[in-house]
Amino acid sequence: MIRLFQASIVFAALIALSTAAQAQPVAETQSESGEEKLNVLFIMADDLGKEWISCYGAEGIETPAIDSLAQTGMRFDNFYVMPQCTPTRLSLLTCTYPFRHGWVNHWDVPRWGGGCSFDPEMNRSFPAEIRETGIATAAAGKWQIDDFRQEPEAMNQAGFDEYCMWTGYEAGNPPSGERYADPYVYSAGESGTRAGEFGPDVYSDFLVDFIGRNKDKQMFLYFPMALPHGPLVPTPDEPDAEDKMDKHRAMVRYVDKLVGKLVGALEENGIRERTVVIFTTDNGTGRGLTGTIQGRPVRGGKAQTTENGICVPFVVSCPGVVPEGVESKALADITDIGPTCLDLFGIAQEREDQFSGNSFADVLRGNSVASERSWIFAMGGGNNARLTDAGVENQFWYRDRVIRNERFKLYITADGQPEKLIDVESDPFEKTDLLQADDEQCRAAVTFFMSV
Repeated sequence: MIRLFQASIVFAALIALSTAAQAQPVAETQSESGEEKLNVLFIMADDLGKEWISCYGAEGIETPAIDSLAQTGMRFDNFYVMPQCTPTRLSLLTCTYPFRHGWVNHWDVPRWGGGCSFDPEMNRSFPAEIRETGIATAAAGKWQIDDFRQEPEAMNQAGFDEYCMWTGYEAGNPPSGERYADPYVYSAGESGTRAGEFGPDVYSDFLVDFIGRNKDKQMFLYFPMALPHGPLVPTPDEPDAEDKMDKHRAMVRYVDKLVGKLVGALEENGIRERTVVIFTTDNGTGRGLTGTIQGRPVRGGKAQTTENGICVPFVVSCPGVVPEGVESKALADITDIGPTCLDLFGIAQEREDQFSGNSFADVLRGNSVASERSWIFAMGGGNNARLTDAGVENQFWYRDRVIRNERFKLYITADGQPEKLIDVESDPFEKTDLLQADDEQCRAAVTFFMSV
């Protein structure tokens, strides 16, 4: 086994202030040319695949607010995340893949510990880069990648002016396990139970308030939802939901309601037309839940590198900026979000190498059909990690991985060998392995993917 370095993984404060009290500049809402500058609202649901979003063809569920974003913007078919929670979140914030930032497995930091912590010198956090320019930043929802008892400045270091986060289950502190009823929340440097409240309402109300207070500024808003991750619970709108599937459907409907709530707040404050709203998820649905797309059952793919685990809903809307009603085949993955947001904000950036994310803002603006990418990537099916006396230990460091273009997808083993080739265009449910096929295009795809 190869041990995960004592993890000090991070998103990193890039803010170099001469004194702690030095004021941040205020980002104006108009450029020198008179054009309105954009805001970004990035929403990421927790454990939700395409089989539960009606604009992707899901049946037995309606998601009108998310569908409206697709109707007024772009719906992407080829957007990849990691198959597990914390690897996706770290890849988002650092704009790099797990083999670089180190979180090749899920690790629930406040619950399991093991030395995982912020190290501001190791990896950059793109929200910190955004805040450095004076743009107002806020986060609310599920964090899970720090223990706030040990790292009270973690959210500030990650680049957020204000925050309202479920702490994650803190070892030795049972009330902290609650994210829904009576949620345990960390905000303004203090943690505590919000008795009688529903967590998703607490997190979304915080962002609505932040929007109202900062509507005259440029903003970056990050909403990593707690929903619809287990435990499956009734929602305030459907308190009588009893069985597993009824609770899950109720939670998905509440996801959609909160999307509509935040979009409504943008409209009420007169800033909807200068706010890019992005909706996606951190990985596929839990494997104990099965949805339906166009009459075909789709089992949840969480922790799997099959398409139902990593090719997730991705919808972007901004009237007048993002073209309306577009279904995009452009390739993008979670590492591209940071560079794209920086691009939308007009913040200069340089791509480090082929394993850092790319901006696809030109696709969002309608200036290009294809992104700059010729491949997208995910890694880490299953959670092969444990806590030892020496720290976090991974069964695999290299880890299994998949790489694909618009047509082909190659599975690669932890030993770095090609394992399976799928034509995802003609075989979206991945039934036929073409690795040994006597076909020139298949051989060329394998050669290309193995050269990346």
